[in-house]
Amino acid sequence: MIIVAIDSFKGCLTSMEANQAATEGIRRVWPDAEIVQVPVSDGGEGFLEAFHAAIGGELVEMMVRDPLMRPIKAKYLLKGEAAVIEMAQASGLTLLTDEERNPMVATSYGTGQLVADAVRKGAKHVIVGLGGSATSDAGMGMLQALKGDFPPEDVRFTIASDVKNPLYGENGAAHVFAPQKGATADEVLLLDERAREFAEVSATHFGYDRSQEEGAGAAGGLGYAFLQYLNADCKPGIQLLLETIRFDEIVKDADLVITGEGAADRQTLMGKLPMGILQQSAGVPVCLIAGRINNQEELLRAGFAQVACINPDGITLEEAMRKEVAKRHIGDTVSFLFCNFAASNVT
Repeated sequence: MIIVAIDSFKGCLTSMEANQAATEGIRRVWPDAEIVQVPVSDGGEGFLEAFHAAIGGELVEMMVRDPLMRPIKAKYLLKGEAAVIEMAQASGLTLLTDEERNPMVATSYGTGQLVADAVRKGAKHVIVGLGGSATSDAGMGMLQALKGDFPPEDVRFTIASDVKNPLYGENGAAHVFAPQKGATADEVLLLDERAREFAEVSATHFGYDRSQEEGAGAAGGLGYAFLQYLNADCKPGIQLLLETIRFDEIVKDADLVITGEGAADRQTLMGKLPMGILQQSAGVPVCLIAGRINNQEELLRAGFAQVACINPDGITLEEAMRKEVAKRHIGDTVSFLFCNFAASNVT
């Protein structure tokens, strides 16, 4: 059995599309292969889709506010007393044009609307994927949306993120992430100071401070708001997903695992999705594919059986990001990798 569990290639392919392309590549070599596709996400793009595929449930669509407070449709997942929210649905960077990016005004209010609706509908455990945010408001927008009749006392919150940064400081949300959301150097300083002041006021009110904990800087500080105000737990997104689908049980019968992401490098080794797959694969060979690869030797030393770039030398980024091109390159690469394992590693 072969397990295919590839992360989305951001801005190009969803996890499901990447998995299907890899599956077709395997079938070119072994048409009758037993293949299990596992849609995956680390908390960002595709988080909702991955959990829906894993546990089913109802996708609830509602009108919320986008990062610039414009009305927009967004979805969350409701399954019994559990809800899964992908914050990028309401507060994501992809909802804005390049010209609209402005973390000085972008708000997480819409994410708060999703949370409030899920709780009102009976959710007792709310899982929130933090990734791909347009915001750097330390979650103040979300908290504003939760004011009123929101009853969080008997609700458990879990945030899913592989970000370990604190809320503020040189490694905080503003300094590390705000520039890619459109912030100038001066605005980064203002955002960082705003976050610090918010944390100080909050600490005085609560009598404790969670602003320096891992995950507080996730999604422009939205992680902090969940930790400080809603007593959330923080887990890597891929860990949450693999626990939910009982990946450790699935992989027991596997001969090979194929995972991947848009770009693989040293950062991959610091808890990103492919590393989560590798760590829970119980010694089954894991092949890693990516659109761009650096530090290949380090990745191999970490335990990946093979590491392969799907793109040929000299290809332009624009061409590589075309959906049909990416699918073809994934299929070709996986066919090649699988040939190396089919004879001796797969039964």
